[in-house]
Amino acid sequence: MNLINGLPAHVLLVHVVVVLVPLTALALVASALWPPAARRLGVLLPLLALVSLVSVPLTTHAGEWLEAHVESNALVRRHTELGDGLLPWALGLFVLAAVVWWAGRRAGAASAGAVEGDGAGIATRWAASPVRVVVAVLSLAVAAGAVVDVYRIGDSGAKAAWHDSFSKTASHSGDGD
Repeated sequence: MNLINGLPAHVLLVHVVVVLVPLTALALVASALWPPAARRLGVLLPLLALVSLVSVPLTTHAGEWLEAHVESNALVRRHTELGDGLLPWALGLFVLAAVVWWAGRRAGAASAGAVEGDGAGIATRWAASPVRVVVAVLSLAVAAGAVVDVYRIGDSGAKAAWHDSFSKTASHSGDGD
């Protein structure tokens, strides 16, 4: 998939990445820090992370096609280099989203089963466990890294696309003045 309705697919797919990766990062952090958010989002959290993860290589592949069809320069090469680094962040978001979702399900099921046994104890242990703290810290770190990387990639892409493509002064004063 290199062209969509005659336009390079990369310039369209990049919008999916720019929206979904930060949205996934926000949902992950909220769910990791606030368990009711994880329960409320449910399976939507790992599904959102999966769609984000899949969108990255699709966008990168379309970008490689576009790179071969534009004039190469240092800005395009820099954008390509940065773009190749997003996949590990997206993978980290997905793995952590799956862990947060799974742990939230287990804790929720344990709380619901408290009448039958030690379910409340399991839920309490997860909520206070060092593992949960580690998952929360990793979620914050990976989410921040992913969002910063998306910003850096987008900034470099905008510079590559728009450098020398417009005048800094208006070409006309405007008809409505």
